[in-house]
Order: sequence, then structure tokens, then C-alpha cells
Amino acid sequence: MGPVRGIRKRKKAEKKGEENASGSGSSEKEGPVDWWDEFSRRINGVQSPSKVLDKFESVFKLSRKTFDYICSLVSEDMMAKSAHFVFTNGKPLSLHDQVAVALRRLSSGESLVTIGDSFGVNHSTVSQVTWRFVEAMEERGLHHLQWPSTEAEMTEVKSKFQKIRGFPNCCGVVDTTHIMMCLPASDPTSNAWLDQEKNHSMILQAIVDPDMRFRDIVTGWPGKMKDWSVFQSSNFYQLCARGERLNGKRLELSTGLDIREYILGDLGFSLLPYLVIPYEGKELPEPKAQFNKWHYATQKVAQRALARLKDRWRIIQGVMWRPDKHRLPRIILVCCLLHNIVIDMEGGVQDEMPQSHKHDSEYRQQICGTVDINGVHLREKLSLYLSGRRMPMPP
Repeated sequence: MGPVRGIRKRKKAEKKGEENASGSGSSEKEGPVDWWDEFSRRINGVQSPSKVLDKFESVFKLSRKTFDYICSLVSEDMMAKSAHFVFTNGKPLSLHDQVAVALRRLSSGESLVTIGDSFGVNHSTVSQVTWRFVEAMEERGLHHLQWPSTEAEMTEVKSKFQKIRGFPNCCGVVDTTHIMMCLPASDPTSNAWLDQEKNHSMILQAIVDPDMRFRDIVTGWPGKMKDWSVFQSSNFYQLCARGERLNGKRLELSTGLDIREYILGDLGFSLLPYLVIPYEGKELPEPKAQFNKWHYATQKVAQRALARLKDRWRIIQGVMWRPDKHRLPRIILVCCLLHNIVIDMEGGVQDEMPQSHKHDSEYRQQICGTVDINGVHLREKLSLYLSGRRMPMPP
């Protein structure tokens, strides 16, 4: 599969799932609670109910409610195909068993053999079940990753961004991270994936809302591509160029001073009429230096979202061992979908944040240096507005 450039529209799931999915091919007729009791005894032995619940949260990185919802999303697609997966003792894997195996593979990043041993299945079964889950999530979960579709939803996004450090009419923050790979020396394409830091990597670029929810992503490009080149390849960029994105109402800041909708990005991006980056330089005048501090404090939302994505879905953290480069963009997409589902189902995420917001610690800041005059005007308006309001300095 080629690069995932934005999010393609697909048919809506007929059952997006308020109802719980029921298992199939197993003895869990009483429902998911009994399924987990039986499943945990099978892999861990007898434990107290409280320890079993704690174990579930630590194993799958999400709540039982969210797990049941994910089962309901993928049930039709995962159980419709003819393949029958079994444990090593010959017992068939139910829907809940399959989702558990796939989520553990994505959230832990452990090897197929390690997961197979802990769950009592062959490593080939772990691989096949995980891929079936990825395909089902692509088909049924895309509605969890989309641009705000109503004025009320966008108004809420803007309001939350303004509460961070005062940026008015802001619709998102864009940032880029690298998914590192270990490729065999015999791979004739390996040099194409060698980035500026001498790692083999694949790009993930995301636009994030103030709740750290991914609103648009681009992935699949080699890590050596520059941030601004990836952005220009995106469907989001094309929509903006046609006036079909960031085209909402202008906001009047004061008499004769109004601004359009826009997003924020770091110095790796061009300064565009709708993409505001910091001022470049070290010895900046006080108003510009203050603007950069407010900008950075708001930009941190995207940094934290990407750090949390990698911390929770560890299959894309660290260095992946010889991944299928055609399948990897789809795995990355599904990790982003799962990231959003957890936010949608479980609300606040502050207590579960990784200690650092540095998701790309081995990479230096890129500098694009390209500016558009209309972007210059927009940034000056924002700097003037924020300075006039005497925004508190970020810590």
C-alpha cells in the first residue's frame, strides 16, 4: 500500500457499536466478563478479581469498556471470513480472544513468538490475527479520525486552543515523527529509507486538536523527506489550496483587524497563509520572543500526542525489526485510530502521559525557511493581538 495521505472516505459501518460484541467459537456465552476471567486464568492462573481487573488494564492499555467497543466495531469483519484460528490446545479463538491478541501485539511491541507463548497460540496465528484486526479497523474505525464536520465542533476546538496560550481561531497543530526500522542489508530499497540521521525510518505527520486527538495524518513516506515536502504531498494541503479546508468564518480581533482559520507548525514547515510558524533566530526582540514562547507552549499539544501514541502503541516505538513496508502505513493508521478511540471513550488523558513529550529525540529540528507574504501578515496580526492582551508567560 502506498502512503496514507490524509484519510480516505469509506462506507460507514452499519454497526458502529453501542452494543457489545458477542464471542464466537468459544465458551464465553455469558459475555466479556466471563471471557476475561477464563482468558486470564488460562494465561496467568487463578487470581483475585481486583488483580484480574488491574491486569486487564496493564495488558491492553485501555479500559474494559473501550475493549468491548472495539470488539463491536470489528466483529462483523473479523468473524465473517472463513479462517479458523485456534490455541495450541486446539480450542478455537473467539472474537474477544482475537482482539486481545491483536491489541497486545500493537500495544506491547513484543515479538510474535513472545506473544504467542504468553497467549498459548502459534506465532503465525498472532501475525494473521493482528493483520485481520488491522484490516477490520481500517474498514470500521475511520470515523474516529476526521476533520471537525460541524461548526459547533470546530468552535469547541478553537475555544480550547485559545485557552492554552491565547491563540484565537486556531484549528490544529501539525508535527512530524519518525517510525524507525531495522532493514536487512540485502534489501535493495534500504537506502531509499535512510534518513538524515542515518536511521531507516518512515514518516508520520499529524494534525492534532487540543485534546491530543489526531484530526488528519500522512504516513508512508521515507524518513528522509523533509517536513514541508510531506505536508505539501498531503490531501490536507490540496484542500487548503482549493479553499476547501480552513475556510471557516474570519474572526474579528478588533476594529479593522481580523484573521482567518489556521494551524500552527514548527520551523520545519513553510510559513503559509494558513500555517503559522515561530519567528526564526536566537536574538529576537521581546515581542517576537514572547510570541515564540506562546507558540511553543501550544505546539506542545502535538508533541505530547505523538509521544503518547508511541508510548501506548509500542509496536511503532523504538526500532521495528524488518517490517513489511507496504503494510506498515496501515499499522500506523490503526494505531492512530486506537489512540483516538481511547480519547473518545475514556475522556481525559493527562494522568497517563509519558514523562517526556519528546517523540523524536534522535532527530534535530528541521528548518524550512520558506515564507509566504500572507503568512507573514497573519503572524504579525497574531503577535500584535497576543502582546496587546498581555498573555501570561508560559512556564
